[in-house]
Amino acid sequence: MKYLVIALALLAVAAPSSSFAQKMNADDVKWVNQCIDDNKGEAGGTPVIVRAYCSCMNEKMDSNETRSISTWEKANPGARKACEKQAGWK
Repeated sequence: MKYLVIALALLAVAAPSSSFAQKMNADDVKWVNQCIDDNKGEAGGTPVIVRAYCSCMNEKMDSNETRSISTWEKANPGARKACEKQAGWK
């Protein structure tokens, strides 16, 4: 629970606007946190960059999507590249 609270706080800080933070629901937080865990240790992926990348990918996905962000990104390389660029991942 402690990590969820920390993750929510960090997402709110990293969000580009307050409306973004309001759109995040518990399911979004779950998927973003899983994406962050999946991308730990990736080259160039600082915690801030990974969080921004995962949040961007979550926003690009349809709200009815059932696949994880990490699975969805493999089928959507254009979205992955756009979010990498937006997050500053090099």
